[in-house]
Parts: sequence; structure tokens; C-alpha cells
Amino acid sequence: MIDMISVIEELSGLTTRELGEMLKESESFVLQSKADDGGPKQVDMEKLVSSLPLHLLAVCLDLGRGSDLTYVLRGMRFLHSLSELATRHTRLEQVLLDDVKLSEQVMDLIFFVLSILSHWKKENHLGASPFIHTSLVAASLHLLTSYFSSQWHELVHILLAHPKVDIFMDVAFDSLHEDMRILSARLLTYDTKAFSAGPFDSQLTHFICQQCEASLQFLLLLCQQKLFRDRILKNKELCRNGGILSLSLTILKLGVPECLKGSMDIASSISRLKAKILSILLQLCEAESISYLDEVATLEKSMELGQTLALEVLDLLKTAFGRKQKPAASSHHKNYPMGSVLISALRLVDVFSDDSNFRSSFITNTIPFLTQILATPHDDFVSSWCSVNLPVMEDDANLDYDPFGAAELALAAASNMLTEAKANYSCPFRSISMPSIAYAQTRTSCVVKIIANLHVFVPNICEEQERDLFLQKFQKYLLSESPRPSLDHPASNEATTVCRNLGSLSHYAKSLIPNNLLNEEDVQLLSEFAYKLQLWCKSQVGQRTLQVAKSDTSSQMKEDQQLVQQPLPTSANITSVPDSNTDNPPQVVQNIEESTATPSKQEGNARDETPRNRASVNGGLLQNSVGQNLIHLGVARTAMPCYPGASAATSMEVKRCKSADHFRTPETTKGSGLRDDDDERRPKRKKRTIMNDEQVNEIENALVDEPEMHKSATSLQAWAEKLSGQGSEITSSQLKNWLNNRKAKLARIAKERGGPYDGENADKPSTPASSSPSGDSSESAGEESYLPPSRVLRHIQGARAMTPDTSEPITQAELNQNIMTNRPFTRSFSFEPGRLVLLIDNEGNEIGRGEIFQVEGRAQGKSLLESHICIIDVTELKIEKWRELPHPSEASGRTFQEAESMHGGVMRVAWDVVRLAPVLL
Repeated sequence: MIDMISVIEELSGLTTRELGEMLKESESFVLQSKADDGGPKQVDMEKLVSSLPLHLLAVCLDLGRGSDLTYVLRGMRFLHSLSELATRHTRLEQVLLDDVKLSEQVMDLIFFVLSILSHWKKENHLGASPFIHTSLVAASLHLLTSYFSSQWHELVHILLAHPKVDIFMDVAFDSLHEDMRILSARLLTYDTKAFSAGPFDSQLTHFICQQCEASLQFLLLLCQQKLFRDRILKNKELCRNGGILSLSLTILKLGVPECLKGSMDIASSISRLKAKILSILLQLCEAESISYLDEVATLEKSMELGQTLALEVLDLLKTAFGRKQKPAASSHHKNYPMGSVLISALRLVDVFSDDSNFRSSFITNTIPFLTQILATPHDDFVSSWCSVNLPVMEDDANLDYDPFGAAELALAAASNMLTEAKANYSCPFRSISMPSIAYAQTRTSCVVKIIANLHVFVPNICEEQERDLFLQKFQKYLLSESPRPSLDHPASNEATTVCRNLGSLSHYAKSLIPNNLLNEEDVQLLSEFAYKLQLWCKSQVGQRTLQVAKSDTSSQMKEDQQLVQQPLPTSANITSVPDSNTDNPPQVVQNIEESTATPSKQEGNARDETPRNRASVNGGLLQNSVGQNLIHLGVARTAMPCYPGASAATSMEVKRCKSADHFRTPETTKGSGLRDDDDERRPKRKKRTIMNDEQVNEIENALVDEPEMHKSATSLQAWAEKLSGQGSEITSSQLKNWLNNRKAKLARIAKERGGPYDGENADKPSTPASSSPSGDSSESAGEESYLPPSRVLRHIQGARAMTPDTSEPITQAELNQNIMTNRPFTRSFSFEPGRLVLLIDNEGNEIGRGEIFQVEGRAQGKSLLESHICIIDVTELKIEKWRELPHPSEASGRTFQEAESMHGGVMRVAWDVVRLAPVLL
């Protein structure tokens, strides 16, 4: 009989080299050693090796009743040594590896040990320290490659042939999850202000990290084999019940405590743990046999885990890209590979954004991360996302696991015999990083595909409310996150930067198509998103500029205000100068220069040589020393006969700000009677506009069909409600005032230019005040600065090219432009089916050519003027097919591309008559 316990404790401490030398010296495969009493002791290696697996199984069954996991770890280490030695010792190979029954026992031992470790808890008092537990999980898993096969495809066939392979999968991932909980608890213990971790604590923590990484790496390499991965996808506990998701969340939430921030070993190891678990998730998500995310979505609990995991991945990316990445020294960087965390996370976000189970809930949460990338300064963005020469690269690595050294340190630490000198254990690793060009291009392609996935709309699959949903949420986020507009910065710099960067990304993305990193649809969707966002951004710039102009500027100017008291000149210094216009009173001219009060806050750079405290009065205007008109004086009394109280002096307050353009003209009092000789010299009062550009364009287009809108209360109310949805709120009375002012303005312009204005009554009062009710005079006055669109102004002047009896030749370009500047009823052209026409956009530019298929309404006896719509078969298109049609519908499509697909290859679209021009032959 062999004393198995004493023999294992003695022999398991020998290295492979020492054990091999003893076997060479032995006779008949019997080792000679010394007993405890000093006498000789013989050990039959054949009996020892044949009995070892069953012996360790018996010890595992007796755990908690005198045995502990420390001894099991010694036995596992001994099996590792024997397996390695068997490849160089023929007799040992015959006994240990060629015996099928013994191989089955070794497999059962591995499964059983992992089963125990997967349910290990501190309260069970199994006598295992965190070092023993983590080392034993890694040793058990790596015994599969040490004993059975180091070739992964062969090992997978061996595992899948075992009847308990599903149990192995469960306990392998569960025991690893328990390791991660141990590591997390240890890190949380250090994450307190009162605790200060020394070098010894840091070394022990790093040791646990390495054992966890070795186990996770083993499972990752198994999952990279298609057969094993497909079998995992059928495992109910790991996939449908969220076992792998739960493990992934535990790993992704690991963080380096403040007291261990200086330990690059720990930081790099934890980072590689995250990279490896993300790689496992990717392997499962990209499998073709079974949809992993469909399995996850089967149960509500698993779906919630998946959504939580997606948010955790996004937080990881936001944190990483939120830091200013600086190139690290190559030697330092190579010594601490962090793993491909970012590239794996980006690829996983791409998967989530393309999955119907997660896409809708993923849209809102993805926008802050994308904005963070796209809002970086343009030069930084181009160098980071539109280039293959990245300043920072991710280095990944695989550990070369050493079970003997790991077990030795774990046993010493568990028995409190470990010294700081021996604790400096580190597994060697092998670099497996991607080539720099492939890494950079893959990284960029992921961002492009994420945007494309979130922006795509598939009519037969997506709900109608999902159309442009991502674009709308993106716009809303930009508005909510952009800084408050100011006079100096009226538009959102962030939105402008995002649009500019998207344009560069769209251009660069085309170069990734030949490398099969992107397809044409991805790039087209990105371009469409960038184009629509840019149009919106331009409209927002105009709207926000108007908002700033309309806002109370006093809040912006309070810090720059100063009070200037200007005494009136005496009669000796005043000369009456008759104005050329006899209706105007004489002007007040002052030839002296006075100094203003010194401002309480000195403004501008101290080096500015322009005097800021000097001003002169000249021609009724306050000027600075370089002759800039600052503010109209508005004097209340003068010494002239027409103005009583010549000796009285008055004072006024002058607001001072950064630019002369910000000054406003104060209202002249009735008693002053002063008027300038030239209206051009009077600074204009800032007008208040009730509608933005989009609203004005909308109402201008509506007036083509409904020129007498202002006479219909129902129509006014309907249009007021519609316009309010596109900008600031507008009442029907405000809209009516605006229309009246517009008519008056057009009539006034027509009178000045000596030409009639069709459709507008030139006899109407030409002033806003006379054309609006007294109760709405403020709204009317606010629209005095409105200037009608160029097409309306050109129509006032008349269109030479559209006159039927003109003898002057016209060009196609002139005709196209005149088509946009005149109303339909002013034309003499006939639009009939079969006629060749040009398609014109709102700016008068030709965007395509086609043939009239049908004039809408003609079948019912309507005239062209009554229908206003033609159905056109487009034969040549000069813009992108994804552009939206002017009259989209479910039947005819919403884009040129949809229209073409819905009509069997014929691009049949509805087009406004006002935007059609005949082709000149």
C-alpha cells in the first residue's frame, strides 16, 4: 500500500526536471526516497499514477470533513508535472496517457473540481483562500490541454464527445464567475480612503488577476472554435438564462482602487480581462447558427441584463474616449498591454445597434458616446478617425500560464508563509495585436456602421414612427447639450463641429469599401445622415442667431455698461445749420471734444491703443476718436428759438458694449423735434422677427396657392398652428399682421422700382401701423425688417424671358431661374404628357430631366393652374437617389430610390409645376 497523502505532498513539490532525473535513476519504475524515520522508502510509480485520479476524487468527496482544497491543488499540480513529463518518458506515457479508463477518470476529476469551485462560498468553510480558489480553477482548466491535447480543435472534439459536456460548460463559467467575485471583493476592500495598500498587497492582487485572466483566456480560446461556440449557444443556463451576461457585467464593473492606481500590472490585467470577455460576447453574437441575442431576448430577465450590459459597454467607451489620449513610450506601452478593449467594445456596439431586439432602446443611449467622438476638434478628429496613423494603439496579449509556479505561490500565501520577495510572480505573455492599419480602419468602420444601423429605415420591418428617429433624437441632444447662445457665439459650436466631422468621415468611409470593411449601403446611410444633419444645423444657426438678436440684450451687456453724462453745449458753441430739406429743423453741430466719464470696468486689452474714454459730438451723433457712430443723442432742449429752455442742461445714459453694432437708437422725445438730415446716418433699431427662415419659406410657398390667405380667418388659424410647430409660437393675428406688412412692403418696393406687382393690392396702406389693428401694432412693427424672397422681388421687376412676345433670346439657365421667380399663371408654356422638362429645386438649380407622364387633375377637367402637380418620369438625375421627394407618400415612395423600385425601374415622381421648366431644343 502507498501512503498517497504523504507521497503526493512530497513529490508534488518537485519540478518536472527533478522528477525526470529521479525516474531516470529508478529501476523498474520505482522511486527511492527517505521515509520520515530516515529509512529508505520505495514508491511504485505505476501504482501511484494509476491511483492518483481516483484518490483526488475521493478527497473532493470528503471536503469539509478533514480535507481541504489545498491538498487538491497539490494533486492537480502533480498531475500537470506528470503530464508534461510523459511526453519525454515512454513508460510514463503508456501508464498515464494511453489508458482510456484513466483518461476518463482525469476528465471526471476536472469536471468535479470545477463543480465544487463553482459553488464555493466563504460560509461553507471549505478552507480555501482566494489564492487557492483562483489557482485551482486555472489549474483544472489547463489540465485539459496538458493531459489531453494542446491542439484546440482536437480538445473540442474530445469535450463534445463527453456526455457531460453541458455540465462542464456550466461549471467552467460559474467557477470563473466566482473567481471574478473574489477579485471584485478584494478590489472593493482596497477602495476606501482609510486603507493604504502596500507593495505586498499590490503583488497579491496582481496574482489573483493573473489567475482569473488565465482561466478566462482558456474559455475564450475554446469559444473561438466554431463547434464549441455553437454548443454553448444551445446551453440554456449560459445563454437564455443570462449566465454569460452576468459574468460579463461583473468583469466590466471591475475598477482599479485609488490606492492601486500606480500599479500598471493590475490596471493592464483588469483591462485585458474586459477585452477578453468582450471578445467572447462577440464570438457568440457573430455566430451564424443561432442568434445569441435572440436567445437573450427570450426571457425578460435576460433582456434586462443585455440592456444593462449594453449601457456598461457604452460607459466604458465614453470614459475611454473622454480622456485625452497621449502616445506612450513604446517600451513602457509594450510592457503593459491593455488588451483590445476599445475595438472589441466598438464592434459589440455595432452588433447591438444592428439587432432588432436592442436597437430601439439603444438609440438614445448611443448618442452621447457618438457625440463625444464627433464633437472633437476637426484636426484631432481627422487624425484619429480618418487616418491609419493613429497616435495611440491597443496592444493585446495572451498569458503563458505556469501551473507549477502559480500553485506554489498560492500554497505559500494560503499558509501565510509567503514573503514579499517570493510574491513577485508574473506570467510571461505573447503579443497578439492587430496590424496598425487594420486596427485603425476597423475602428473607423465600426463608427460608420453604428450610425448606419441606427439611421437605417426598412419600410417592411420598421415602424413608421422610427423613420429619422435617430436623427431627431440626435438633433434634440445637440440642442440640449449645446451652450447658451451669446452675441459673440450665436450658434452651437458643437453642432457645427459635429457636422463638419461627419462630412470628413463620409468622405473617408468611401476608401474602406474596397477593403470589405464597409459596404456601399453603410456609406450611403452615413452620407444621408450627415446631409440631413447639416441642413438642420444650418437652419439652427439662423434660428439661434435670431433668438439672440431678439433676446433682451441688457442681460448680455450689463457687465460692459457704463454711464456717460454729456452736458449740453452752451449757445456760444452751437451753430444753426439749415438742412437741405426745409421740412427738417436745423441740426445741432458741436465742434468741441468732451471727455466721457471713466468706466468702472476697463474693457479690452491693456495694449489696445484706441482711446476708450474719449468721445465727441458731431452732427447729432456720439462718435469715438476714430469716427465710429456710437449713439444718437436725442437732446431734449436746445438754445435755438424753436426749443425753449436753452440754458437748461440735460443728461442721458449711454450703454457701452463690445461693438458699435450693438448700440440701439433711443426713441426721440416729442419735445425735442430733432431729426437727422439723412436716414442712412441714423443707426437702425433692431427689429423683432416672429418667424424663422423655415416658417417664412413655408408661408411663401403657401401664398402661391392661396394669395388671399389674410382674408380667411379659418385659413389664418390653420396656418398659424402649422407654423408654430416649426419654430416659435405664432397667433393668427400675428400671422395676419405679417401678411399685411408683406403686402405693404411689396407694394412699396414695386412703387420704388416703377413696376406693378401682380396679385398684390398696391393701393393698400404702405406702413405697417396703418395696415394692422392697434392691438397688434407691436407684432406688426417687428416685421418691418422682413425682406421678401428673391423670387418674389424678381417677379415685381418682371421677367423678360417669360414674356411671350419678346424678341430677345434667352438661355436655358435664364429660363430655369425665371421659372422659380414667377408664379404659374404668368407663364405661356404648355405642359402636356410626353413633353421634356427640367426639374428645378428651390434655389433655381437644375437637378434632373424627365418626361411628363400625367398632369394631375386633367382627367377631371381641371386646369393646370388648379392642379399645380405633374407626374414626371425622371430620365436623368443629377443628385443622390436617397434625397427626399417634394411629395412623398407610401404609394409612390419617399425618395427617388424608393420611387424607382416601386415603379419597376421607372423613377416616377410628383413634381410642382412651379419647379418645372421646358427643355429648350
